[in-house]
Amino acid sequence: MSSRSSRIAITADRLVKRYKKKTAVNDISLEIHHGETFGILGANGAGKTTTVEMLAGLRTPTEGTVRIWGLDPLADRARVRQILGVQLQQAYMHGALTARELVDLYRSFYPNPLDAEQALAMVDLLDKAKTKFDNLSGGQMQRLSIALALIGQPQVVILDELTTGLDPRARRRIWATIEALEEQTVILVSHAMDEVERLCNRVALIDAGRIIALGSPQELREKAGAATLEDAFVSLTGKQIHDEENEDSTL
Repeated sequence: MSSRSSRIAITADRLVKRYKKKTAVNDISLEIHHGETFGILGANGAGKTTTVEMLAGLRTPTEGTVRIWGLDPLADRARVRQILGVQLQQAYMHGALTARELVDLYRSFYPNPLDAEQALAMVDLLDKAKTKFDNLSGGQMQRLSIALALIGQPQVVILDELTTGLDPRARRRIWATIEALEEQTVILVSHAMDEVERLCNRVALIDAGRIIALGSPQELREKAGAATLEDAFVSLTGKQIHDEENEDSTL
């Protein structure tokens, strides 16, 4: 688990994202600290990915603002790209390039990148260096996308479903890599409760586009009176749904 300082690396202020009549994100505000590994949990469709894509500048908020070390990820896009690494759920790469060629391409984008062999070794892909992206397995593609997110030694890293599709050995290798990121701020979107429990200093639980609970994994367990983070997740989201149904019935 990464250390945490008093310096604020990322600020999100009252983020809203609407698509016609649907509100995907509804008034989310966050402060994420330097060196913190911050988890975002929620059911499918809760607004997690939309939230992190707005943090990364990949989607424009309908309302609200984001700052990454004081920079606007939309207005200051070129500068933010030098300090931000992103791994999304779906990896879209040039399928004819090999893993090593993709690493070399991404290295060229940054002033002080990791060594190419170091980057591949970090995700256990040295033996696949000459394999074209289209010929990698789904898990190998996932691991390569993590290496590409980290290759520029970014100050902030966003990881969406970090170890989905990875075998237990690969998961533990990736966890160890993330735990070694002492100076980076990491935002981790995950359904894996054991992963969040192990890696995250704090967790925001999102439901229906809103933050319904925020705290350390232990604090969320205590709030829910639950023995595990998974039980806390079920209890807190269930309570939120129940409360909203009661509110609706009084209208």
